Amino acid sequence: MSVTHAPTTADALAGQDPELAEILLGELDRQSSTLQLIAAENFCSPAVLAALGSSLANKYAEGYPGARHHGGCELVDVAERLAVDRAKSLFGAEHANVQSHSGSSAVLAAYAVLLRPGDTVLALGLPYGGHLTHGSPANFSGRWFDFVGYGVDAETGLIDHDQVRTLARTHRPKAIVCGSIAYPRHIDYAFFREVADEVGAYLIADAAHPIGLVAGGAAPSPVPYADIVCATTHKVLRGPRGGMILCGSELAERVDRAVFPFTQGGAQMHTIAAKAVAFGEAATPAFTAYAHQVVANARVLAAALADEGLVVTTGGTDTHLVTADPAPLGVDGRTARGRLAAAGMVLDCCALPHADLRGLRLGTAAVTTQGMAEKEMTGIAALLAGVVRGEVESARAREEVRDLVGGFPPYPA
Repeated sequence: MSVTHAPTTADALAGQDPELAEILLGELDRQSSTLQLIAAENFCSPAVLAALGSSLANKYAEGYPGARHHGGCELVDVAERLAVDRAKSLFGAEHANVQSHSGSSAVLAAYAVLLRPGDTVLALGLPYGGHLTHGSPANFSGRWFDFVGYGVDAETGLIDHDQVRTLARTHRPKAIVCGSIAYPRHIDYAFFREVADEVGAYLIADAAHPIGLVAGGAAPSPVPYADIVCATTHKVLRGPRGGMILCGSELAERVDRAVFPFTQGGAQMHTIAAKAVAFGEAATPAFTAYAHQVVANARVLAAALADEGLVVTTGGTDTHLVTADPAPLGVDGRTARGRLAAAGMVLDCCALPHADLRGLRLGTAAVTTQGMAEKEMTGIAALLAGVVRGEVESARAREEVRDLVGGFPPYPA
């Protein structure tokens, strides 16, 4: 069968597989009619979606531009070079690898470059917001390396710099990892670089969460300090789900070999093209304004939640992240999340520092993409607290949420 034109994705899917088309339409309706407050999620642009659903999905392209293991890569080579050049320019990095399928695979490649099985690594402990790849026994990191976890101060919730320095001097790690999935404050990369140099360790920055803020000038960059920076291209960066690695020229070849052929096979060229689109978008003044609004919204949301009686970790936020304990409102994190889900408010639980409890983790990236600002954050906090306390029935709250997001559609018709 010859193809003379490409029908729209929706039309093609509805005609061939209406059952799956219905699922996709249902998910779009869910995203459009509920509050998306998961810190790791966002709405990518129609242009990013177009690249993801493009003909580049058909192309096998093991290797790198100019050195592929398959023919017919002339055009995808151009796409990857474009993504690499845009990433280098956006983040001021000497080298960028855009092939990592995820943030976790980017971290795996970084470890492959700098470590050998059994090496000691210092990283933020999982109870304090460390990622699975920072030493979880269920993850490759915890099975292959000897992780030592640092923590946060019991009173302030801030990273305990004295403990980091003491543990580094005691254990002499091969690498130090700085980064978190639930730490709402800026990380002092200069401090970590100083400690790493003192003990002769490599410094790996896992910037999966703040990298979009870095792109928009709303957070400090780890690039001048870390030997390797691992990141994702979704979250605040608002690109496709995927990973990337930034490093200096001296590690460029080793990083590329660690991604392919050591940890991955063929590159996902449609995703790489979508990354290029996202990097281009992130280089605009509009994205800079967006990134700063994300932080402004998070700060207002954090303050409003505190006013409603929740205990906000570290007393606020510098980023898109807010973590809070709902216990003063009479419920634990999991119960609160369940009530909020029924009300159409979608968010996560997270570990609370120095407590065997679960709190709430919220993010403002997606709602800011929708156009919401400080006024809406105050209203969201009030509604959230009312639902958690049991003062607002879920059905009523669900209608309030539907009315709110109806005025801020993620993909206006």
